[in-house]
Amino acid sequence: MWTWSSPDAPGCRTRLSSRPPSTIFQSWRKTPMDSLAALRTDFETRSNRSMSMPIAGMIAWAVIGIAGLLFPLKMAVTILILGVSVIFPLALPIARMRNEQLTSRANPLARLMGASVLMVNLLWALHIPLYLKAPSFVPLSVGIGLGLHWIVYSWIIDHPLGYRHAIGRTVGLVAAWFAFPSNPVTACAAVVVAAYVVTLVEMARRTPSLSSEVSVATQVPHHRIQ
Repeated sequence: MWTWSSPDAPGCRTRLSSRPPSTIFQSWRKTPMDSLAALRTDFETRSNRSMSMPIAGMIAWAVIGIAGLLFPLKMAVTILILGVSVIFPLALPIARMRNEQLTSRANPLARLMGASVLMVNLLWALHIPLYLKAPSFVPLSVGIGLGLHWIVYSWIIDHPLGYRHAIGRTVGLVAAWFAFPSNPVTACAAVVVAAYVVTLVEMARRTPSLSSEVSVATQVPHHRIQ
C-alpha cells in the first residue's frame, strides 16, 4: 500500500493507491490511446472503407465535366452546383448495396466526420457570391472546398490517403484552372474525377488497421441510415 505523510502533520498518513505510481501513470497514459484504437476499429467496421461517397462524387463530377463541354459557362456552373448537391442522395443507395453505414451518431469519430462535412459546406457562403459575380471561379472554389474534409477522414482512419487526396486535388485544381481558362468546369471536373479514381483504388486495396479490443459496436446500439 502506498501512502503519503504530511511534513506538517507527521502522524497524518493519506492512502493514495494500492498500486505503485509508475503503474498508475502507465494505466492513465494507455487508456485514452486504447479507446481511440477501439473507436477507429468501430468506425472502420461501420463504414466498410467509406467508398460510397467517393463513388457518388466521381459519378456526379463526371456528369459535370460533360456538361462543361456542352453548355456555356454560366449554365455549366449551374449544373455543377446542382450536381454536387446530389452526391449525398446518390451515395445512400450505394451505401446500402455496400452494407456501409453512411451516417451514425453512435461513434464520436463518425460525429467528427459529420462536423467536418458541415464545416466545408459553410463555404457555400463563398461559392454563391462567386456564382453570382464571377462564375468562372466556382469550379475552383467548389472543387477545393468539397475536398477539405478528406484531411479529417485521413486522421480518423490513421492513413495518409486522405491527405494525398486533398493536397493532390487542390494542386491539380489550381493548375487546371489556370491552364484551361476557356473551360474551367470540364478542366476542374477532370481533376476531381482523377483524384477520386486514384483514391478509390487506394481505399479498395487498403487493409484497415483494426484494434484487438472489443469493438464499440458491441457496446452501442447499431443505428440504421434513415
